[in-house]
Amino acid sequence: MQNQNSAATAAATDEAEAIQSQRTRCEVWTRVMGYHRPVQNFNIGKKAEHYSRCHFAEK
Repeated sequence: MQNQNSAATAAATDEAEAIQSQRTRCEVWTRVMGYHRPVQNFNIGKKAEHYSRCHFAEK
């Protein structure tokens, strides 16, 4: 039983590493002062303001 669990764990780890290698960075844009800009270009203060905002969630 121990060998089956370790083989399954190794297979899951290999699959997770393969998926991780295919991931790409997601660029987040937001509307600021009437136009859209990527959040990564914000200064430190504007980034903090963006991350502290409450986002609307429709229920």
